Amino acid sequence: MEQMTLGLEFKSVRTDTPSTLKVTEDRIEGYASLFGLPDQGGDVVCPGAYTDCLARLAQEGRRVAMLWQHDQTQPIGVWEDIREDRTGLFVRGYLLEDVTRAREARALLASGAMDGLSIGYRVVRAHRDGQGQRMLTELDLWEVSLVTFPMLKEARVAAKAMSEGAELSHLARALRAAASQLAGN
Repeated sequence: MEQMTLGLEFKSVRTDTPSTLKVTEDRIEGYASLFGLPDQGGDVVCPGAYTDCLARLAQEGRRVAMLWQHDQTQPIGVWEDIREDRTGLFVRGYLLEDVTRAREARALLASGAMDGLSIGYRVVRAHRDGQGQRMLTELDLWEVSLVTFPMLKEARVAAKAMSEGAELSHLARALRAAASQLAGN
């Protein structure tokens, strides 16, 4: 389901793809967006889409909000590190111990009942490719939420202690699944 509020977009969708990742500490990290992979609405985020926004936020000394299920009234933590790399939009942060919903989120993450990440953004520039997919080339990122059902199935939280090999293995599986989906298999 796609929602728009005053130009801000965020997406969530029910998916039957279980995650194999676990969260065992208050520190959370993962990819909130992966470049080149179509989400379940057909949108594809292009490399560099967050560059201007992240630079502007850093210059202004502002942060992207960590929210619960895209609810602007429920901030639950702090994203300490948000950056683009070759893979996508990487986020690292922590849940606020004194916030009730954050304690609930920690329990859900630790149990594996929840592990999705989702972005809330405003499209600055986009175009349609030859297959009708919306190619998002510049985004104004407002928030990254912990969600039950991310629009991009591969956008998941990883435990801080997760080994690099396991993270790369998960990413490789996600990329193979996306390539298979694009090939129509």
